[in-house]
Order: sequence, then C-alpha cells, then structure tokens
Amino acid sequence: MLKTLKQFGFGKNFIEWVNIIYLKPVSSILTNSDRSQSFELKRGVRQGDPLSPLLFDITLEPLTTIIAVEFNGGVVLGSDSRVSAGETVVNRVMNKLSLLHDKIYCALSGSAADAQTIAEMVNYQLDVHSIEIGEDPQVRSAATLVKNISYKYKEELSAHLIVAGWDRRGGGQVFVTLNGLLSRQPFAVGGSGSSYVYGFVDAEYQKGMSKEDCQQFVVNTISLAMSRDGSSGGVAYLVTIDEKGAEEKCILGNELPTFYDQ
Repeated sequence: MLKTLKQFGFGKNFIEWVNIIYLKPVSSILTNSDRSQSFELKRGVRQGDPLSPLLFDITLEPLTTIIAVEFNGGVVLGSDSRVSAGETVVNRVMNKLSLLHDKIYCALSGSAADAQTIAEMVNYQLDVHSIEIGEDPQVRSAATLVKNISYKYKEELSAHLIVAGWDRRGGGQVFVTLNGLLSRQPFAVGGSGSSYVYGFVDAEYQKGMSKEDCQQFVVNTISLAMSRDGSSGGVAYLVTIDEKGAEEKCILGNELPTFYDQ
C-alpha cells in the first residue's frame, strides 16, 4: 500500500503518518464511561475509521485481461474477473464489463476506483444525452466522453477503458481510449495479461469473422492470458452486442479451454 501511495505522488509526511497509524494499530473499548486497556488490532482497523476505505480503493489494481472485437453486425467484449491489491487477490469474480448504455459497454483496467468512476460518469452523461437527442447515443460519443475525462484528469486517474457497442449509424464498433487517445480498431486488448497474448491475437484474428468465431476468439484469448498472467484469473465474462441488444455470459474457470506448452 505504501508503495502505491508513493507512485500516486502522495507526500512523504502523509505516507509516514499512514505508516504510523496502520503499522501497529491499537484500540480500546468504552463501556459506561469505563475505558479498557489498549490492545493491538491483529486484523482490521479501528471502528469508524474514515481513511481506510479510501486507502483500500486507491490500492485496488485490477491487473487484468480485457478484449473487444468487431464482427459483421456487432461486437464481443470479454474480461477475466480477478482484482488485486498489491500481491493479494481481493476479489475473484469482479465483472469488469461495465454498462454505459443499452448497447454500449466498456472494459475496465487500471485502478478499480478510477475506472469505475469514469464508467459511472459516462453512463450518467449518456443517459442525459440520449434524452436530449431522443434516440440511443452513438458508440463514438461514449468513447469521446471517456477520452475527454481520461485526458482532463490524466494526472489524477490511472485507468484504461476499451469502449465497444452497436449503433444504427456505425454498426459494431470498438474504440481504445488512453490519456486523450481515441482510435477505432477491429479488435483491442488491454491489461497486464495482454502482453502474453499479442502474438496469439495477431495470428488468430481474421477479418470478417462470424459472431460465434469472435466469441470463441475472445474466450481463447482470455483463457490463454489467465494461464500465463498471475494477475489475471477467476472466471471469464462475455458481452455480445448487436442490433437486438446485449447478451451477457459468465464462463466458469473449469469450462475454459486449456492451453499447454508444446
């Protein structure tokens, strides 16, 4: 946690105070004005501690594997489900595919708190935007909102979102956004696990793949990354979006394809 605070640019004095407070926390019990002797807390923190939830959010890092791919008529998004705080796995089944609008989703990576905050802000703005224009928003509009927020707060936020969805003007679309970048791609991968699968996706992706082929492509990519990357794991979440709407699916770990070294 202290290393994470240092990387985020917190001052030396603040980090020292956090270290003093949480290194060996002590507490006492007050009963009818009688206070017990102080004792060391072996697990957890003091009751009502206002700082610990914020520190917990800061240190949550979904080192992850996310992917999105276009097919003729829609898109498929996928992610693993493991969330880590340092070297500790704090959530094994987090869904990192966040709804932005009825037919637009984003895949989250980076700081969990930052990524979820961006997704919630964009979700609210898209709801207002769709009411103003009287129709569903475009995928590019959602991606542009993500890009603008990411660039405006690039010094404060640590998050990377892949935005994908379907609209009546552009069909299925995938956009990558990072620190002001906005680029449409036929497919995109991100997160710590992506380093292990770049060669696989470059070799296996084919233009014009069907919906079923894209779904299998996403599942294979996530499964391979999970088997190589220690920060990716759990289950695989999939979302398939087309003109009819969005279909969500969860694939358990024992149902994922297995890859072996040759």
